[in-house]
Amino acid sequence: MSNRTYHAGASSLVILLAALLLLPAAFAAGPEPDPLTDTVAALQRDALASSRAWEVLESLTVEVGHRFTGSSGDRAAVAWAERTLRELGFENVHAEPVTVPHWVRGEASGETLSPFPQAMELIALGGSVGTPEEGISAEVLEVGSLAELEFLPDEQVRGKIVFINERMERTRDGSGYGTTVAIRGRGPVLAAGKGAVAVLIRSVGTGPQRFPHTGGTHYDDELPKIPAAALAIPDADVLEAQLRHGEPVRFRLRLTSRTLPDATSANVIGEIRGRERPDEIVLLGAHLDSWDVGTGAVDDGAGCAIVTATARLIGDLPRHPRRTLRVVLFANEEFGLSGARAYAEAHAEELPRHALAVESDLGAGPPWRFGTRWAPEARPVAERIAAWLEPLGVELFEDEIHGGADLIPLAPARVPVAELPQDASRYFDVHHTANDTLTQVDPKDLAKNVAAYATLAYAAAEIPESLGPAPEVERSR
Repeated sequence: MSNRTYHAGASSLVILLAALLLLPAAFAAGPEPDPLTDTVAALQRDALASSRAWEVLESLTVEVGHRFTGSSGDRAAVAWAERTLRELGFENVHAEPVTVPHWVRGEASGETLSPFPQAMELIALGGSVGTPEEGISAEVLEVGSLAELEFLPDEQVRGKIVFINERMERTRDGSGYGTTVAIRGRGPVLAAGKGAVAVLIRSVGTGPQRFPHTGGTHYDDELPKIPAAALAIPDADVLEAQLRHGEPVRFRLRLTSRTLPDATSANVIGEIRGRERPDEIVLLGAHLDSWDVGTGAVDDGAGCAIVTATARLIGDLPRHPRRTLRVVLFANEEFGLSGARAYAEAHAEELPRHALAVESDLGAGPPWRFGTRWAPEARPVAERIAAWLEPLGVELFEDEIHGGADLIPLAPARVPVAELPQDASRYFDVHHTANDTLTQVDPKDLAKNVAAYATLAYAAAEIPESLGPAPEVERSR
């Protein structure tokens, strides 16, 4: 064997031995590091350890309280939001004026007069007209649904107080609300069209506590506007029991509600500017207003706290994501989506540059599902985000989604949207009631929401891929 052959063989043997020695180290190192995954994991850890969302929510509910459209609380909330976003270091903080309706609740009382006199806990529905000063007294006509009322002859309804006694089902996804809430929105119009003098509904809610649930109702200008109120669920049970006795039940309802001229509120906006594509927007929304009972901690103070803390957490990273995060605290979601419509109009030219929009408006329960309405070819992105969300107990779902109520006006522009809804099993126990207070919120669940929203928002703001345009929404919606 020649020296050249010997040396070549020896060199090959050395290389082979070196490779074998390096194999354990290569296996131990595992896959190549993924900076995006690492950042998401860090965001989740920091969110779960942070109390920032709770601090924001406590500040809003303690310093402002309820924030009903057109009220002094509404104006105080706008000032609070501008100040808070500035103090937290957001950029481009400003308020965009929005014209809003101004309805005043006044006083409400009700009682059965016969056969068993008893005072009832009730609340005027938002937008209801008032009664005469002495109230309205009439016989009660019970129906189990709008469909039942619709098929009754007018002569059976005329001159009566219609009691719509439809129960809402408790569900994790809140679907029970969607199937029942029409009694609040359409009940007064349908009853007025048949000659009723007033409407009572069983509260659209699930809690057994004696807190009636308010919420908006609507009128038809071609029909009389009749007073409308919601009975607390225990009181609806009592009225139902009185009616079962078979004797006519007479009821007296008194409301002093009234509508005043329109007022001015505002959408409040703050941003974390993107490092490479600042003109592309990831919108994080919640509504700043609340009903005028309770302090609006669950609906939707929690949402305001979640999106604010989410954006600030991402803004605290050593390097901002590619796209801009925009927090929008919308005016008047509860009573007509005035802020949502104003935003869509004011930002019409830049809506095609909205990379994603997501809204938090289902309380402060733990997040449990993730869904999207964006371009089908972006499906792999959804699956990747879903994998990151799994450790938080969030699962990908395939149901059709529409985003939050404040995102509805963005649909014609085909803005991609996502949903990260909270577990709503207990949400409708306090929704739109005087019991919607800070006590109802679990700080740990609030932090878990921030972890989930930060995962979604950072991914949408950082990935190079586009998520849109979203599929067109059917016109019937």
